[in-house]
Amino acid sequence: MTSTHGPRPDHPRRPLLPLALSLLAAGALAAACSSGSSGSASASGASSPAASGSVSSVNLKNVTLHIGDQAGSGSESLLTAAGLINKLPFKADWSDFTSGPPMLQAMGAGSVDIGAVGDAPPIFEAAGGGKIAVVAATVADPQAAALLLPKGSAVTSVAQLKGKTIAVSEGSSANYHLLAVLKQAGLSVKDVTIDNLQPAQALAAFASGHVAAWDVWSPYIEEAEVQHGARVLVNGSPIGKTFSFEVASRAALADPAKAAAIRAYLQLIAQAHTWANTHASAWGATWSQATGLPASLMTAAAKDDISVTVPITAAVISSEQSIADAFTTAGLIPGHVDFANYAVSTFNDTAGASS
Repeated sequence: MTSTHGPRPDHPRRPLLPLALSLLAAGALAAACSSGSSGSASASGASSPAASGSVSSVNLKNVTLHIGDQAGSGSESLLTAAGLINKLPFKADWSDFTSGPPMLQAMGAGSVDIGAVGDAPPIFEAAGGGKIAVVAATVADPQAAALLLPKGSAVTSVAQLKGKTIAVSEGSSANYHLLAVLKQAGLSVKDVTIDNLQPAQALAAFASGHVAAWDVWSPYIEEAEVQHGARVLVNGSPIGKTFSFEVASRAALADPAKAAAIRAYLQLIAQAHTWANTHASAWGATWSQATGLPASLMTAAAKDDISVTVPITAAVISSEQSIADAFTTAGLIPGHVDFANYAVSTFNDTAGASS
């Protein structure tokens, strides 16, 4: 489940469904470890001195960075496809998770230093007092979020899902997408039955007709469409701009060597996203090797998941705050989350990194 290596090519992975099933156990173990009390840093970069992480002042050869990954985000595969995996100046210990929430729970338990997640996981982790901070952002592609209907469904509007069962991964970006599209249709989470399932379980329930709809992200969208005849009822376009994040643990940010490694990592990830946005076929082919799904399917997923890196700004924090407030209002998280306390801008210069 975890591979420890320095600069070497990516290792093959199993297809998404078997992979996600096998990872559920690891996710459950991570979820069993609760986060500690909250730390804070403002968007203006008022974090620990180590957070700036000057790469040039630290010898990274002996640093090990524990990186959380998902087949659905593919950071390791992305670096490999872009030809940048061998440029990591530190030792990388990659751990796969089925979605963002168990990754951040593992981060809270001290086993992950940094990882990419959608908009909702940092909010749920913050609500639980997690010692985490968002350190980089990408603009989420609206095509990479969707509320899916199974083949043959007669449903034509979100309103028609009232009283029906919808699968979603709790605390994931799909969780917010579902909350938002229900609200736009005049519904709340109380008007439907929410089946909180990780992607592998959700796909099985969806394909077997046990749920009326499934809210999920790429490449599960494309997998469901191509292999199970799913239909997109609504994607992310009506929701407006949202973001995905690289999230780091407070412990890693407080360690000068790890903070420097995080800076180097973010620079390479930014370069990789820039490359992938104009090389969908090449990216899809490598991503296919990681997921076990057809290259044509993964190329479609790559085209639906264009990611543009941006700095952590007041606008980004405001967007996340509105999402946090929506979860609070819906009763899905306890109390109020001040998201500015879970964001740092000291790595903002990495957003413009280029090869």
